[in-house]
Amino acid sequence: MTVHDLPAVNATLNGLSAVFLTLGFIFIKRGQKIAHRNCMITAFCTSVVFLACYLTYHATVKTITHFVQPAWFRPIYLAILFTHTVLAVVIVPLILLTLHRARKQDFVAHKKIARWTWPLWLYVSVTGVLIYLLLYRIFPQK
Repeated sequence: MTVHDLPAVNATLNGLSAVFLTLGFIFIKRGQKIAHRNCMITAFCTSVVFLACYLTYHATVKTITHFVQPAWFRPIYLAILFTHTVLAVVIVPLILLTLHRARKQDFVAHKKIARWTWPLWLYVSVTGVLIYLLLYRIFPQK
């Protein structure tokens, strides 16, 4: 494996995070608190590994891939990329605060912020996979 394989690894990690976030949501709705906790911790760990791989890739590969073709899809791609990027920055402190409240067993406060954290985190994870697919598989840029 080389550093050029990291975009696919990153997409896989984002996909895994989305799976664990979804399972965590299902488990808490069923009252399965331990399974919920385990899924959310796993989603967090998967996201941390993703961030390490993402930073490694961008620190190593100095070029930026620009979405150029097809031109008709570029505005859609940029809209997805923009919302993904902004929310990826916003979600980090929300995740940390949500996990902190759960760790302190302040579940009333945890639930209040988790209502915002969960859908935003899921959106960032899913759009991370979508961006990879668009940029490297569906419309590979030269």
